[in-house]
Amino acid sequence: MVLKVTWRRALAAAAVLLALGMTIAWSGIINIGASTGHWAITDWFLHWTMRNTARTYAALTVDEPAADPTGLVSAAGHYAGSCAVCHGAPGQPPSPVMQASTPHAPDLSVTAGTYTNAELFWIIKHGIKFTPMPAWPTLERDDEVRRMVAFVRLLPEMTPAEYLELAFGPVGTIAGAHPIGFEDALDECERCHAEDGRRQPDIPVLAGQKPVYLLEALDEFATGRRDSGVMAAAAARVDPDLRRELAEHYAGLEGLTDRPERVAAGSASEENDTERPLEADEAIEPVDVEGLAEAAEVVANGLPAIDLPACSKCHAPGKRPDYPRLAGQKMEYMTARLRRWRADEDAVEARQPDEPMPVIARRIPERLIEPLARYFAGEEP
Repeated sequence: MVLKVTWRRALAAAAVLLALGMTIAWSGIINIGASTGHWAITDWFLHWTMRNTARTYAALTVDEPAADPTGLVSAAGHYAGSCAVCHGAPGQPPSPVMQASTPHAPDLSVTAGTYTNAELFWIIKHGIKFTPMPAWPTLERDDEVRRMVAFVRLLPEMTPAEYLELAFGPVGTIAGAHPIGFEDALDECERCHAEDGRRQPDIPVLAGQKPVYLLEALDEFATGRRDSGVMAAAAARVDPDLRRELAEHYAGLEGLTDRPERVAAGSASEENDTERPLEADEAIEPVDVEGLAEAAEVVANGLPAIDLPACSKCHAPGKRPDYPRLAGQKMEYMTARLRRWRADEDAVEARQPDEPMPVIARRIPERLIEPLARYFAGEEP
C-alpha cells in the first residue's frame, strides 16, 4: 500500500510536529544548563556554521583594508579590559570561569591565525549570536574595529612583555576593574593617555582641554551618547564624581592652549565676546606649506560662498566652555574626527546627522581637511 502525499497530509504532519516541539519546550525537560555542554556533533555543527557565516559575510560586506596597525595601544587597552577574561592573552590563559560557558570563547593567542583579517573584522564588529561574543558597542566606529583586528592578528606571536607594555603601559592597573579612588581612575586613564596618548595617532591630547568639555565627553561616552566602543567601556567603569575629578585634573595640565595666533581668536573673551572675524594675516604667521594659508582664512573668516562658518566663531578663547580647545591637538586625530563627522557623503542630506559639527564637516572641501588639522596642530613648514 502506497500512502499518497497530499498538501493536506503534509500540513497536518507539520502541525503535529510543531505541536510536539512546543509541548517538549513547554514541559521544560530540555536541559539548557551550560554545565551539560553540547554533544560533539552539535558543537561541530555550530562552529562549522559560524565559520561559514563569517567567511561569507566577510567576503560580501568587509572592505579592505580590514586591519589598521596604527592604534595598537587603544586596542590593547580595550582588549585587556573587555576581552582577555574570555579569550586569554600572551602569558595569560582565559579565565576558568568564562571557560565554563557553552560554548566557551577560543584562546586567541592560539586561534587568531586561523581567521582572515576580514573574518576577524566581521566577528568583532557584529558578534556571534547565542554565545558570549557581543557586537562592537557602536557600529559607527569601523576605525576602532580595524585597530582591534590588527592587535588580535599579532597575539599568537606577541610575547607577554610586549602585551603588558601595550595594554598597561608604565602605570596601568588591573584592567576591567571598577576604580574606587581618584588615583586608581587616573591610572586607568593613563594607560592610554599618558605622554599625549603614548604617540598613538588615534588617542587625543587631554592635557589643557576645557574641564566642562572633558566632563561632558566622559558622560556621553559612559551613557553611549557618543560613539566609541573603547571609551564607552572605559568611561562606564568610572563613577560620575571621579569623572569630574579626572576632567579637572587633565584641564589643569600643560598642553592644549588658546594661543590666539593659532586659532584666530583676536580679542574675544568671556567678558567681551565680540564676533569680529579676523583677517588671515592676523591669525597666523606666514608659512610656506600648501593649504595652510587657505586653512588660516577658513579659521578666521570661513568660506561664505559655501556657507562654511569660521572656526574661530566657536573655538576661539572665550567661547562656550563645552566646545573643545583645538590648538595643539594631534593632526592625525583631528583629520580622522572631521572625516568621521562627514560620514557617508553619498547619502542624501536629510538622512545625515544634523548636529552642528557633522553639518559643518560636510561643507569643508576635502582638500582642506588635512591643512585645517595641521594648522590647529601648529605644524611648521
